[in-house]
Amino acid sequence: MERSLILLKPDCLQRGLIGKVITRFEEKGLKIAGMKMAVFDGPTCDEHYSHLTDKPFFQNLKKFILSSPVVCIVVEGKDAVDVVRKMCGVTNSREAEPGTIRGDFSMSLQCNIVHASDSKERAEKEIGIFFKKDEIFSYGLVLGNVLYSPDEK
Repeated sequence: MERSLILLKPDCLQRGLIGKVITRFEEKGLKIAGMKMAVFDGPTCDEHYSHLTDKPFFQNLKKFILSSPVVCIVVEGKDAVDVVRKMCGVTNSREAEPGTIRGDFSMSLQCNIVHASDSKERAEKEIGIFFKKDEIFSYGLVLGNVLYSPDEK
């Protein structure tokens, strides 16, 4: 199973959309392997957005992401990175398709509700920034009397 990191950004929390967004991922069939609320600090922000620190918008992004807590989520499932990215929609919410999280809940480029890892490699790195190994769980699904292992296809 593949894992991806999702961050529910300050605007998601401030607007009371946490449950609606998490529900979409669960209803799709992705499994939550880890979840917590956290407050970014400057060094964590710089590490997480290291690929953007030289961009002209970085300081505004940093100010925004430091403005309130975020909800950090590790999801797992088949092709989790690509599935999550498609569900989120394009970064500029005004261009995001209806039916995507950004298309349905946001009109902003910066305040676009959610962050999602953009590759398997980036997901692994990002998960390591926000989660310790013992904060991520694998568990099976019980249907009736049958336990389905997380490794089953």
